[in-house]
Amino acid sequence: MKPVKVGVIGCGIISKAYFNGMKKFPLLEVVACSDLDMKRAEEKAAEFNIPRACTVKELLKDPEIEIVVNLTIPAAHAPVNTKILDAGKHAYTEKPFALTVAEGKKVCDLAKRKGLLAGSAPDTFLGAGNQTCRAIIDEGLIGRPVAATAFLAGHGPESWHGNPEFYYKKGGGPMLDMGPYYITALVNMLGPVKSVCGIAKKSFPERLITSQPFYGKRVKVDVSTHVAGVLEFKSGCVVSVITSFDVWKHSLPNIEVHGTLGSLSVPDPNQFHGPIKLIQGRDGGVRYSNWAEIGPLYPYVENLRGMGVADLAYALRNKRKARASSSLAFHVLEVMESFETASKTGKTVSVKSACERPVAMLKGLPFGVLDR
Repeated sequence: MKPVKVGVIGCGIISKAYFNGMKKFPLLEVVACSDLDMKRAEEKAAEFNIPRACTVKELLKDPEIEIVVNLTIPAAHAPVNTKILDAGKHAYTEKPFALTVAEGKKVCDLAKRKGLLAGSAPDTFLGAGNQTCRAIIDEGLIGRPVAATAFLAGHGPESWHGNPEFYYKKGGGPMLDMGPYYITALVNMLGPVKSVCGIAKKSFPERLITSQPFYGKRVKVDVSTHVAGVLEFKSGCVVSVITSFDVWKHSLPNIEVHGTLGSLSVPDPNQFHGPIKLIQGRDGGVRYSNWAEIGPLYPYVENLRGMGVADLAYALRNKRKARASSSLAFHVLEVMESFETASKTGKTVSVKSACERPVAMLKGLPFGVLDR
């Protein structure tokens, strides 16, 4: 199969994980990278043996590049994706897909008009952890899923991130920053969301940075920092969700799914793998008195940011739908925005977007190969 040539726009911190991850997939060939800071692009090109560093304009004009990976800041995701698609290239972006549903819809519509593929992180749901959990659910080991919980809680990034201010501006906050991992993992396991109710609060008007180099700086908070609500899935499953930057410490699980025949403990959706635990009921009792740990059914346990890019490349070559697709990312974006809408209106919000459950990963393929 002919390799797909890839260009990368944005050479910040996350780019290292993408450059390393994309090397694991023979179908991908990264040929160029770009950044507003050309020195940074040149440094990344040298570090990862990328043939050239160039301007964004030069990268988009390169006729050999088929997929462009967009690793810019969240506020630039939709505008840069628009430029990529207008240049006639397929686009894959870091999360979130866009800052608003309106922005995201324009990107989806443009891709459809031009007959191009658009994909988006997170791709962690393609990893061994979430895919194994999906297989457990699909095989009926917990029966019909009826309820689930999803929790992301901490006290924000201001104590460890080098420049945490953007987390408290438009495009930040715990829901838009971390919610994509959790909602995407849930949609992969349970299917699309039907409705959302919730409450979103800005608990502190400002935050004190205690990390370097901005130690002591006070940051005005413009976004909700504690979001709690309930998702009703089209399957009938009801899921309680909390994302928060206002919690000092907790002992909550990442995700648990509870079915008519058992319960499943799902690993951190921000990772490609982690502990998977299962309890099955039998004859009104419990088959296992304690959680039974389940091993991975797939080889993708390491940090493989860029796996979604590889799947997009296979979708392009084999003329199939991508798993980490724009329709999935847009659905997740609408769900996340609906928490704020529900909080402001005090009403349950119906999710309008249609989203197919992504096709499950195939078992038994060699590492780095995603299609037969």
